[in-house]
Amino acid sequence: MHEELIDSNATSRELIRRLRTATRIDGCLPESVAWQTFIELRRRGEPDANTLFIGTLRNLHSRRCIAGMDLPMDDGVPEEHRLVEDDFLGDLWKAYKKCIRNNRTGPAHQLIRDIEERINEN
Repeated sequence: MHEELIDSNATSRELIRRLRTATRIDGCLPESVAWQTFIELRRRGEPDANTLFIGTLRNLHSRRCIAGMDLPMDDGVPEEHRLVEDDFLGDLWKAYKKCIRNNRTGPAHQLIRDIEERINEN
């Protein structure tokens, strides 16, 4: 169903470091790496997972808004929104990635707010 972009055997510390640096992997959105890292950290019960993920997402979004920034636009894992049990959060993530792929940074910015609100509710 989806491609693993992170090593689920990595320590939480390694995953947090990876989330903070927004590691790039060829053929996929760096946001996808952040998403899958967030999902794993949240599964482990890491208390800072929500805050770190939203911070990384905002950082990547800011970089995308700067003209000429070379970040991948291809969605190598289109089904990763299914990694969460919360269908609404998954739909928000899917919509966010669609905006990014279509270079629609305004709507994507609003979706970041919606994602943040949703993950902080749970």
